[in-house]
Amino acid sequence: MNALDNQMKQKLPNSTLVLVLGILSIPTCCIYFGLPSLALAIIALVFYGKDMNLYQANRESYTESSVSNLKGGRICAIIGLVLSAVILLLSLFALSMFGWEALNDPEEMKRILEQYQ
Repeated sequence: MNALDNQMKQKLPNSTLVLVLGILSIPTCCIYFGLPSLALAIIALVFYGKDMNLYQANRESYTESSVSNLKGGRICAIIGLVLSAVILLLSLFALSMFGWEALNDPEEMKRILEQYQ
């Protein structure tokens, strides 16, 4: 009877999407000040919320594997969100300390860093 019940259950609609976006949010945190990672993580968390509401409304209708994918995607999205926030804050700090010109010119950056030694 249990095998028959598993055949009748369905996957949560966005569980795989949440997992993929959550995983992609981690390696993209170092691209363009972490902005792509921030966007991917937020989108993943929004879809997580929608699917979790569906699951909470009717727990018996959905497979456990899709719930596991959903939870794993949420964890990855939170990690990506934190990493991208740290990268963004560090980038803004460096930009405010040294300026855009110094960050783009290695000789200027070397001169600025030699002042602090």
